[in-house]
Amino acid sequence: MALHWKLVIDCRDPHALADFWAEALGYAVEDPSGLVEHLLGAGQLPEAATVRHGGVRRFAGLAAVRHPDDPFDDFSGTGRGRRILFQAVPEEKRGKNRLHLDMHGDGELEALVTRLEGLGAELVERVDQGPAGRWCVMRDPEGNEFCAA
Repeated sequence: MALHWKLVIDCRDPHALADFWAEALGYAVEDPSGLVEHLLGAGQLPEAATVRHGGVRRFAGLAAVRHPDDPFDDFSGTGRGRRILFQAVPEEKRGKNRLHLDMHGDGELEALVTRLEGLGAELVERVDQGPAGRWCVMRDPEGNEFCAA
């Protein structure tokens, strides 16, 4: 039986990073406000564990994005398919990622790179492996490396 999974990325500002990746991938930012409001009302979540972002109350240290075509739970906003969870950690990123995303655009590589730079990504290196392919190594707003191909 296949397992359900999500990619979890440690970061300093989960909401800003979720916004960046949702726009970069064409994903939807999950809206957990129904669950957050329920937990607040039941006294199971302290107000200090929440923030207002995007006009709704969210968990302070967590934000997620999901593929817009995948199913999700209406109450919690949690995706039941392809998703990335961003969780706040106190330390800064150090060193190279051991895991990264490869983004494959539908068109010209330069147009994809320009679009991602406009969202706050940084171009690190252009790689040309001839017949094996070409891609650009980039960093998201918190310095996590990914490739645009």
